[in-house]
Formats: sequence, structure tokens, C-alpha cells
Amino acid sequence: MNIYEVIEKRRSVRTYKEDPVPEESLKKILEAGRLAPSAHNAQDYKFIVVKDAEKIKELAKSASGQRFFTKAPVIIVAVSLKPEYLLSSGVPAYALDLGIAFDHMTLAAAEEGLGTCWIGTFSQEDIKRILNIPDQYKAVVLLPIGFPDDAPAPKSRKKIEELISYENFSE
Repeated sequence: MNIYEVIEKRRSVRTYKEDPVPEESLKKILEAGRLAPSAHNAQDYKFIVVKDAEKIKELAKSASGQRFFTKAPVIIVAVSLKPEYLLSSGVPAYALDLGIAFDHMTLAAAEEGLGTCWIGTFSQEDIKRILNIPDQYKAVVLLPIGFPDDAPAPKSRKKIEELISYENFSE
């Protein structure tokens, strides 16, 4: 499959089979995240791999009760080790760094026939408690991974003309 086919194939999956994620596939997904570029190539983050079913249930409770991902056999949690670091643009570096790394991981998962769904709504305090994350760090996003239990809905996207302007901003 080429990169454009993988991009087209990737969907947000909200129903998972309980089948385990093959260890070789998980390694490829994590390697895709490791290879992602980051500000100053510093990779100021950690990926916590959660496979324990009880811990996954706790994570779901802390994520506004989003129970759909409790059947996912793996959750990867991205943690920023320098949440205070801002780029000269004023944008937190972790937002870009982990966005790129997780995008690489979601595409690698799609290539492996696995589904993912970005989870950004959760209690920071609960996630830190559940995963023993020190106070100075920040949990940024959760990524359930597993085999889709049904065919994800087709992508709904705006037309390209609605998203692009040239030379200057236009609405």
C-alpha cells in the first residue's frame, strides 16, 4: 500500500475486537512514532503502552466515560516531558511533536490493519494518578489501538477549496 492509500484508509475507530494486537505490529507502530521529527530533534516525550484491561477501564472513566475504547487491547498515552517549552511562535512544542508522532503511529496502525482513535478529552489529574506520571509532565493524548469490530464510517471532509488560500489569508 502506498502512503496515499494508507492516508485514505485511516479512520477513527470506536469499536474494537478483543483480539490482541500482534507484538510485531505494535513494535512497528511505536517505531513509526520514534522516527517522527520533533523540535530540535529532542523527542521530549514518552509513550506509555497500556495493555492491562483494568487500567484501560480506569483510563476510559477518566476520559469523560468514553467507554468505547475499553475493548481496545492497547492504549498508547503520549506524555510531554517539557510541557512548558514554547517555540518562538508561542506554540507549545509538544503539541506539534506529539501530533506528528501520533499521526505517524495512526498511519502505521492503518498499514497493519489496525484501527485507532485520538482521545484528547480526559482528566489530567486522573491520567497522572493511574499511570504514575510525575506532576511536572503532561499527558497529551490517548490512542486506543485494535482490530476494528466493524467497518468505520467513510471520511467526511470539506472540499479542498474551503481549506486553502494562496499568498494571504482569506475566509
